Amino acid sequence: MPAARLRSARAADLPALLALEARFPGDRLSPRSFRRHLASPNARLRVLAGGGRVLGYYLLLLRRGSAWARLYSIAVDPAERGRGLGRRLLADAERQARAAGRDGLRLEVRADNGAAIALYEAAGYRRLAALPGYYQDGGNGWRYARRWQGP
Repeated sequence: MPAARLRSARAADLPALLALEARFPGDRLSPRSFRRHLASPNARLRVLAGGGRVLGYYLLLLRRGSAWARLYSIAVDPAERGRGLGRRLLADAERQARAAGRDGLRLEVRADNGAAIALYEAAGYRRLAALPGYYQDGGNGWRYARRWQGP
């Protein structure tokens, strides 16, 4: 497969983004939400594309007046796992947050998502709080954060 390339998402990516979202439990982004984030100056919706398809994506939110960015969603096609794509997406989200002048990144993750938790902890994220019943389906979550070291 050709090398995967990071880029900003486009409206033409919407069907692939929705198909990717459908592979994960609960709390899915709707077509309307994706379209809103595509047009928002306070969001970074980026995809990792290769072989003519979307292999993964993330949605980063940049609230005005906040020193923190929020990683709202990150997903990798299950068939593509184990290739380091999640690490690439997370590193790009961090670059985008830094470029926007944020001091760090916060996120929530399902407590039963061991792969994502391992990714965040390996990247230096600290667990801050338990989130009982946080997800729409009643699933528990964890809040994580990472503050940058230096400029």
